[in-house]
Amino acid sequence: MSEFQVNNLCVATEGKTVVDGASFAIKAGEIHVLMGPNGSGKSSLLNAIMGHPKYKITAGSVLLDAEDITQLPTEKKAQAGIFLSLQHLPEIAGVTLTNFLHKAYVAQKGAGMTPLDFYKLMDARAKEFGIDANFLKKHVNAGLSGGEKKQSEVLQLLALEPKFALLDEIDSGVDVDAQKRVFVVIEYLRAKGVGFLLVSHHPNLLQHITPDRVHVMKDGKLVLSGDNTLAAEIAAKGFDTLAS
Repeated sequence: MSEFQVNNLCVATEGKTVVDGASFAIKAGEIHVLMGPNGSGKSSLLNAIMGHPKYKITAGSVLLDAEDITQLPTEKKAQAGIFLSLQHLPEIAGVTLTNFLHKAYVAQKGAGMTPLDFYKLMDARAKEFGIDANFLKKHVNAGLSGGEKKQSEVLQLLALEPKFALLDEIDSGVDVDAQKRVFVVIEYLRAKGVGFLLVSHHPNLLQHITPDRVHVMKDGKLVLSGDNTLAAEIAAKGFDTLAS
């Protein structure tokens, strides 16, 4: 069974430690939720895992199926099956989502598929999950609202079907209907063996998903971890109270 491990990871940016000794392991098909107040280090952790140059891993390791991928370039981590959805998505004017995804699909899967056949495949997948297929013709994230960008990210998940997906604030800025579509896709991929780390500071995320594990981060440290009963406590009392 595939497994993604973070072992005693420490991260610094601009000379300041922002993640201090984070450890967890996600198995194929599991959903972990990482919660905590703004500025607690959640996004820094995800960015460092994927190799953002602003964030330096100063200690610890990241393993995929027991192989150390800590120092691999970002594109190699992606090819190995790690997917990152950023909180603030960059816009790529002049490149349609279909063209972008087709190149990523071929690079990751090593499979030949014409752009037209790939478009037909993704058009069908979008319609299957109630997502506007017109996103496929638009430039990557250009001129899209926050909620539309999140749905575009979901299309990318459906195209690539990674081993593990790290989703930063996937529930932020998304209306109720779009939120339902997002989590239907997550559950679909979970059933196919994709593992997830969902980062959020909104306990109502737990109304849409039943996680296998919940982690609470505060001041750069993982201060609490538990099963779905911890999720229920967070929903009732708030994570800040529990982590104090």
